[in-house]
Amino acid sequence: MRIFIAGATGALGSRLVPLLTEAGHKVFGSSRNEVGRAAIDAQGATGIVMDPLDADSVRGAVAEAKPDVIVHQLTALSAMTGNMKKWDQDFAMTNRLRTEATDHLLAAARATGVRRFVAQSYGGHWTNQRTGGPVKTEVDPLVEDPGKEARQSLRAIKHVEEAVTTAPGIEGVVLRYGNFYGPGNALSRTGEMGEMVRRAKFPVVGGGAGVWSWIHIDDAATATVTAIERGAPGIYNIVDDDPAPIAEWLPYLAEQLGGKRPMRLPAWLARPLIGQYGVALMTTVRGSSNAKAKRELGWTPRYASWREGFRIGIG
Repeated sequence: MRIFIAGATGALGSRLVPLLTEAGHKVFGSSRNEVGRAAIDAQGATGIVMDPLDADSVRGAVAEAKPDVIVHQLTALSAMTGNMKKWDQDFAMTNRLRTEATDHLLAAARATGVRRFVAQSYGGHWTNQRTGGPVKTEVDPLVEDPGKEARQSLRAIKHVEEAVTTAPGIEGVVLRYGNFYGPGNALSRTGEMGEMVRRAKFPVVGGGAGVWSWIHIDDAATATVTAIERGAPGIYNIVDDDPAPIAEWLPYLAEQLGGKRPMRLPAWLARPLIGQYGVALMTTVRGSSNAKAKRELGWTPRYASWREGFRIGIG
């Protein structure tokens, strides 16, 4: 197949390119500059410079690639500050990529006759409804109000999911990835989050009952390849088999990183520091089930649990 990856130099896009070329696909990838285009070429694909927020640029890039499948992996997460009280500010560009760029890519897909569209979404914790059981499936509703700090980000996620799965004439697939970890990511031995955990700057708040779902970056890549090649249209959670509360995974992670045991803070003390949204991340969020992806895509993560992944795969 001819496959166009929008965002081919990102954490996940850069892993998709070699997997797809090795599988025999003709791969095209976008970057916002010539340096990125050259990096894509070096991986055996064809790089195209594209401004994802410019409709004409997107239309031209997709017309050049003439793909059977578009893979939307556009994000702008490298400038994240880690300040939970400024979540929407940190995600402002990513939110535009999930709204404006999604619309541009879908318009280009219709104009070029693309048959399948695979898009990145999120399902690691905060978007899930926070009532009922600790683990949610794709049929469970998203949270109505994630906290004032993340309302714009939730609207952007809802937009990409709605736009892709209802696009006429296109097989729309949305992948709700869990929290990434592994080489080159914020959660790695050399990443920003790994350093925070090692230095005990990432506390357990209010008992740490918030449930998170993780996925190794390489497992996210293999799941995406599977979704590109087969599977019914719809939404899939791409997470490991082991959703777990912070109080369980954070001390284990600190140990694997050779760090200090995390501090513990009561919620009332943490709230002025991390806001309503931050306290929810620590105390009330829910994880996600991967049963649908395993059943319908025939995909199984190599690292079935963060326990093994944090120990030997974190990078």
